[in-house]
Amino acid sequence: MAFGVACRSSPGAPGARADYNGGFEAIKLFGQNENRALMKIRNRLNPSNPCFSFEFFPPKTDEGWRNLRQTLEDLAGLEPGFVSVTYGAGGSTRDKTLQLVTEIKQTTGIEAMAHLTCVGHTREELMEIVDRLLESRIENVLALRGDPPIGQKTFSPVEGGFRYAAELVSLIRNKDHTLCIGGACYPEGHIESASRDEDLRNLKQKVDAGLDFVITQLFFDNAFYFDFVERARRVGINIPIVPGIMPITNIEQINRFIRLCGATLPMRLSLELEKIKDDPAAVAQLGVAHATVQCIELLGRGAPGIHFYTLNKSPATRMIVSALRTRG
Repeated sequence: MAFGVACRSSPGAPGARADYNGGFEAIKLFGQNENRALMKIRNRLNPSNPCFSFEFFPPKTDEGWRNLRQTLEDLAGLEPGFVSVTYGAGGSTRDKTLQLVTEIKQTTGIEAMAHLTCVGHTREELMEIVDRLLESRIENVLALRGDPPIGQKTFSPVEGGFRYAAELVSLIRNKDHTLCIGGACYPEGHIESASRDEDLRNLKQKVDAGLDFVITQLFFDNAFYFDFVERARRVGINIPIVPGIMPITNIEQINRFIRLCGATLPMRLSLELEKIKDDPAAVAQLGVAHATVQCIELLGRGAPGIHFYTLNKSPATRMIVSALRTRG
């Protein structure tokens, strides 16, 4: 399996897509209807030629923006199939999300996907946001329910809003049937679900509402991913399931994420991290090594790509993708 080009396959093959050269030349594609299919993420997910992608969040400070632009420059050379930009709770970064997604598309040629959540929005407000995305020529949206605002233990929609991501997916699909819509899934089960079976039923509802692909929550044990894919296929979920990987670079940070989302650290990895917890460089080295081994197995067993949670930093992700390309 070759990993040398981010998203390329032969014309006419199942899941095929045209060559994507990346860089500023891709800007020429904008506005050409015959090439719109190339911009759809669903057409870039092919196990025979995996697609690497990166997640970013809109910074809060000028320095953060400068650092993010440097990270984008560092990672652009890896020719990502796409990048995604998160959406702050209650729409706190709505304008910045749109700004960043548009900037990435127009200045780098990298396809960018906007996150959109139900938190704090009425149906009418969500319709307005989708209109703005369409006006900005955004072709891909990640439709999420969103986490409860800080201080709230459970999610409660605003009056006239949506309680479930499936409702948002349906809204977007009915608004513009050509948009490519992604969603989230949880190999270890959503932290609010009573069981993994219940969580899978909820995912099936989102898929039936119009999802084109899903990206998993971070995980550190590939067994959860492979079991999840098998169970999903058994209930008729046949869209691409992209594994989401977060390289461990900081123990306190990763423990915080684990508490929030309910992911599990394998015992052996946890013990190794405990031994080197006072050596940040050793922690990062182990984190990159573990994530690289994860990716090799995932791609070798048919994952359509890898989505990296970068936390707006490039070194760990760059090392992993470079190692995968060298290996390929």
